Amino acid sequence: MSKLLIHNFSISIDGYGAGPNQDMENPLGLGGLALHEWLIATRTFGKLYGDGDGTTGVDDEFADRGFRNIGAWILGRNMFGPQRGSWPDDKWKGWWGDSPPYHTHVFILNNHTRAPITMDGGTTFHFVTDGIHAALQLATLAAKGQDIRLGGGVATIQQYLRAGLVDEMHIAIAPVLLGSGEHLFAGIDMTKLGYKIVEHVAAAKATHAVFKKSV
Repeated sequence: MSKLLIHNFSISIDGYGAGPNQDMENPLGLGGLALHEWLIATRTFGKLYGDGDGTTGVDDEFADRGFRNIGAWILGRNMFGPQRGSWPDDKWKGWWGDSPPYHTHVFILNNHTRAPITMDGGTTFHFVTDGIHAALQLATLAAKGQDIRLGGGVATIQQYLRAGLVDEMHIAIAPVLLGSGEHLFAGIDMTKLGYKIVEHVAAAKATHAVFKKSV
């Protein structure tokens, strides 16, 4: 059975998963890129986006886990682009260029219809306007027994957590202070929602924590 998983979601030490004022120059908000320095340095990231070089060890192990047995993705609209409101045209095809890193079906939560986009490398973006449950149903069908990765952003993760739909969540706490932005745990009581920390590992560039929902 497919599980809904969150992998490699980075937050600041004061709890923010993105900085303020997202735009074309700052896709992760002001200061947001610093949250991902641990990930960018890994061999896993290097294989996906660079020359294959990078660090091994704890950070790389967690990075690699995030791509194992993933049959579909779910993303909030901000993870696809900076636009708000109705789509002005079909020119924008995501932050990642012609060959996104997903290599499978990706379901984008938003309020405005748009035709699916097939990209190089096996990624197809689908735009879901019927809410989080509909997106999960579609992703489950597309995953064909593999797991589904929930990529974010913060508001999307919060919706799925509150609905009790996330089976497991890995967060990487970066040694960075943002001070403002989108706070992952704002209004979220993880204990009342039934989550426990099942793994906790400190590395040089991030502290990793894995939350699992009690059965």
